[in-house]
Amino acid sequence: MTVQPPIPMRPGFKAPEQVAFHRTELAVILSLYGRMVAAGEWRDYGISNLREVAVFSVFKRTAENPLYRIEKRPKLRNRQGLYAVIGMDGQVLKRGHDLKTVLRVLESKLIRVVD
Repeated sequence: MTVQPPIPMRPGFKAPEQVAFHRTELAVILSLYGRMVAAGEWRDYGISNLREVAVFSVFKRTAENPLYRIEKRPKLRNRQGLYAVIGMDGQVLKRGHDLKTVLRVLESKLIRVVD
């Protein structure tokens, strides 16, 4: 068996960047998350920063599939919108350019009839 030295990277090579939520975007998402936790609807969340998409997943319980995924896809900025809310079954519930208006689809779950 022969051992080969590692191949050096080119001088101008940059590793692929990750898409992430900005602090102001996270503030809006976590504000909604806090209200939903207080209402007893959500219990846990997870954040994934991938090459093409950043995902904020919301769970009812820790060991299950997410109820909702809030996605940020910069490549769709000029088309359908940067942000999307996706349901448990993979259906896009709302898509748009403004995060607050996209998250309104989830805020409707907070409104309950009081007897």
